[in-house]
Amino acid sequence: MTIKTFPENFLWGGSTSANQIEGAWNIDGKGPSVADVQLFRNPQTVAELNNVKGNTDITDDMIDTALKSNSEYNYPKRHGIDFYHHYKEDIALFAEMGFKAYRFSIAWSRIFPNGDDKYANKKGLEFYSDVVNECLKYNIEPIITLSHYEIPLNLCTKYNGWYDRRTIGFFLNYVKTVIDELGDKVHYWLTFNEIDSILRHPFMTGGLIENRFPKDKFQTVLYQAMHHQLVASSLATKYIHEINSDSKVGCMTTKLTYYPYSSKPSDVLATKEKMRQVYAFADIQVFGEYPSYLLSKFKNENINIKMTKEDLSILKENTVDFVSFSYYQTSCVASDESNLELTSGNTTIGVKNPYLPSSEWGWQIDPTGLRISLIDLYDRYRIPLMIVENGLGAKDTLESDFTIHDNYRIKYLAAHIKAMYDAIYEDGVDLMGYTPWGPIDLLSNSTIQMSKRYGFIYVDLNDDGSGSYNRYKKDSFYWYKDVISSNGSSILNEKVLN
Repeated sequence: MTIKTFPENFLWGGSTSANQIEGAWNIDGKGPSVADVQLFRNPQTVAELNNVKGNTDITDDMIDTALKSNSEYNYPKRHGIDFYHHYKEDIALFAEMGFKAYRFSIAWSRIFPNGDDKYANKKGLEFYSDVVNECLKYNIEPIITLSHYEIPLNLCTKYNGWYDRRTIGFFLNYVKTVIDELGDKVHYWLTFNEIDSILRHPFMTGGLIENRFPKDKFQTVLYQAMHHQLVASSLATKYIHEINSDSKVGCMTTKLTYYPYSSKPSDVLATKEKMRQVYAFADIQVFGEYPSYLLSKFKNENINIKMTKEDLSILKENTVDFVSFSYYQTSCVASDESNLELTSGNTTIGVKNPYLPSSEWGWQIDPTGLRISLIDLYDRYRIPLMIVENGLGAKDTLESDFTIHDNYRIKYLAAHIKAMYDAIYEDGVDLMGYTPWGPIDLLSNSTIQMSKRYGFIYVDLNDDGSGSYNRYKKDSFYWYKDVISSNGSSILNEKVLN
């Protein structure tokens, strides 16, 4: 019998973001970012949970209130899980699991506190150099995201974020500073996390304060900001390739996979239209040009984007080397969603699929959907893929003996890993690696809750900010360690998944 394993040199690891783990929001020269004014949410009803826009929108008044407050209770991302002071301990735990790669992000405002500063903050650069060196000490490959919902707040309030073309220059200055410092040690880079998410949460992704713009013009504002990010991404890709030709640069998109709610042609068409929104941003970064369907949308909806011939050349000449993406759940689309049950997802809302189970937060669990997503992406782009986010947010219980029994997480991840294997060996997908979301518990993004836990490592921290910050290994810690050491064979060759 042939033993099933993943390809040699497959990158097993985990994924975090600076704004959800670091803390230390106002020390060692760091400036405030969009994350530091994001309010704690504690949704108690389905309606509150499904209020994606309400959970992420920020107004000028909310920013003013936040800046006058030193509260870390109301603004939990200010404390995170204090990775800033625990990074050596945490990376050692990742190494104990056998990580081949660790995807993390750099907080832009830790390097340039205001975004438009003339000089970089040396202590910020030193911190990330130390984190990279700590990874390399254990032969863990750093995969760095340059922008993961961490735009300096000053760029939002002073320049209207990515709507202002000057932000391209500020970003490129930041990128060049980081690459000059770390480019000889880091070989995998992602430019913008879930770049498509600007359409779902304009403030977190684009630094756009919506109340500043006329409602009937905001679509244009969104896509203009998107265009500036895409140009900045291409310029960053160009610089990284110039500094180190061996480095690989990827785009990162939210893989939202939708099924037609029924076989009615109108539902199928509505799903096609929805999927085009999902693919648009990666299409531009992979193919180097705007797809015709997006240009038609601009024309039909009177969305007037300012883009130069030089912009279009930059996009065409500096495409990405691989496509990375997040995958958590699928949902359905119907041409008429009235009287249909809706359910939440990764800052999205969709029609609930009656054939799928759901997590405690309403996200539908669909391992087959991951295989479908891999097939769709690879058939479309024909370049390597990497899954940089996937995981189950759940409530964990710390027992009196400091153990955490999370078999539900093990079952979720095992099923998704098996789907990945099938996509590679049955469907011919070129998959580089897998870094599930939150290898250590962190603050969830939309609701800023600690109680929604993802990690293999438990952090003793509660939603109200109380706790020891001690780290404890969950059952899934030992399970994932076996998965990595066996290159997947520990679960692929089981006759029955317990």
